[in-house]
Amino acid sequence: MNAEKTNIARADSGRLSSLDALRGFDMFWITGGQKLVFALATVTGWPLFEWMNTQMHHVEWNGFAFYDMIFPLFLFLAGVSMPYSLEARRNRGEPRRKIYLHALKRMLVLVVLGMLVNRILELDPDNLRFASVLGRIGIAWFLAAMIVLNAGLRWQAAWFWGLLILYCLLMLLVPVPGYGAGMLTPEGNLAGYIDRMLLPGTMYTEFNEPEGILSTIPSISTALLGVFAGHLLRFETGRLNGMKKALVLFGAGILSLILGMIWGTFFPINKNLWTSSFVLYAGGLSLMLLGLFYLVIDVWKMRKWAFFFVVIGMNSITIYVLQHRILRFDIIRDFFLKGIHDMSPAASQPFISSLGYIAVVWLFLWFLYRNRIFLKV
Repeated sequence: MNAEKTNIARADSGRLSSLDALRGFDMFWITGGQKLVFALATVTGWPLFEWMNTQMHHVEWNGFAFYDMIFPLFLFLAGVSMPYSLEARRNRGEPRRKIYLHALKRMLVLVVLGMLVNRILELDPDNLRFASVLGRIGIAWFLAAMIVLNAGLRWQAAWFWGLLILYCLLMLLVPVPGYGAGMLTPEGNLAGYIDRMLLPGTMYTEFNEPEGILSTIPSISTALLGVFAGHLLRFETGRLNGMKKALVLFGAGILSLILGMIWGTFFPINKNLWTSSFVLYAGGLSLMLLGLFYLVIDVWKMRKWAFFFVVIGMNSITIYVLQHRILRFDIIRDFFLKGIHDMSPAASQPFISSLGYIAVVWLFLWFLYRNRIFLKV
């Protein structure tokens, strides 16, 4: 059985191919997709690619661009898979204590991997950063899992809204020495102040740590929003078929977008602070993307086009860690393509470079996929 047929067999046996494909789509942009868009904009000068290139960078402070979507979408998808994984463990008869220990181990592994990605082993005191993207995912996922394991659906919803409201009230009402309350500037916000006081090591910027202490509170709600989507997709009833589930995801996504924009009028959409409005806005887009992928791949069974993304999604954390100076995919690319790159017109060189990098990364992941090597945390 080849890799593509293996994937289809997994989907027919209950695994959501759309979840793997969307995770791969998300990871694609940080494994070469961003540079490919830049190259296409440079080579063609087409307005579409130039506009796409403006979306391939994080907004400096308030506001939202597509690139701000990548991190919350990954955390959202971790939440989507949670009802499936926890139910599978319950069905295997695992005691609650063992499930707790697994969740704790997963969190600790992700925190350690995040620090390794941040090159903590270099022991450079001027760049010793403990907070990380993977650490945020691990901690938020773990705390969301504790809520799911100990609360019914209504209380999960109460936690979701309660955490968002609590964070908003803290950020707007608790004064920061020298700045007062509700000062949502890089230097005057409460989350940054707490990180400067309590977080060891250096921070991502002078004043703020995007994966800091206080902003972990709303990130739990990002994971819980994914949990709600997972509950919906697992829900089996004759009245709620696949098409209706996709429509519910679309509708919930639109509603979340609207609520995020309304909340953003007084608590701005801001990825660095992971504001409550950011959770709802990014969550709305995540719900809509999941609805689209679920409809096309799992309902309409149009799967062949998604194979490229599934290969990435099945080893998403693996490639995220390895491409941070552990495996030098750029050196492998240059080994095969440097001659063609150097002989090509200067305008086309970024395109050759970015496309070559994506090809090397994808072929590596395809090798893992073909040999059923899936490094899970």
